[in-house]
Amino acid sequence: MDNSKLGNYLLFLNVIQEKINKFFYDQRAYIFCKRGCSKCCRQSQFPYTEIEFRLLMEGMRTLNQTDLTQVLENIDKVIKAKEEHFKNSPDNKFEYDCPFLINDGCSVYPYRGLICRCFGLMSCNPEGDNKLKIPFCAYEGLNYSNVLDKETDSMSKEKFEALGFENEPKAFNAGYGSLIDKEFARGFDFEFGEVKPLIEWFEKFGKPEKRDDY
Repeated sequence: MDNSKLGNYLLFLNVIQEKINKFFYDQRAYIFCKRGCSKCCRQSQFPYTEIEFRLLMEGMRTLNQTDLTQVLENIDKVIKAKEEHFKNSPDNKFEYDCPFLINDGCSVYPYRGLICRCFGLMSCNPEGDNKLKIPFCAYEGLNYSNVLDKETDSMSKEKFEALGFENEPKAFNAGYGSLIDKEFARGFDFEFGEVKPLIEWFEKFGKPEKRDDY
């Protein structure tokens, strides 16, 4: 894979991460993310563009041998589980735990993809129908659960007012579909490339067996 534009992507990432950090800070009264939770790292498809995957491979270079071995074993298990899944349920999507998850923590956290960076915030629906995209963990007692009305799938004005917080719960234009905007990328002189579930990138390019392979 050509990594010539990876530096430009890192510049973009610095700008985006700064914005995402501000969003999380603004919504800190509703955010209950904590080290070791890892709910967002489990049972998903983890969409990644090609350039995000390239950066993830750079993260693999930083792993110690024990963690690298674990990640490679995890990748093998997911690929085998996927094959078995589609034998038995060809019409259902395949979801899995992220292979980089070790002891309920991300082993390549600084190199993680955009979907991982923005998850936990409420976002605007890119389809423009004004429907909020509420993180699933809200229904499990985590982010925004203190102001969630489960019956209407919306933020409760009554709960917000009762809590007396200064900043109201709000949605940001920070969903994955918004973050991988092609025009924004062109401004930084790189392209995101194709989007695939993370495990399919390993199926396409193969997994490295040792550091010299990537």
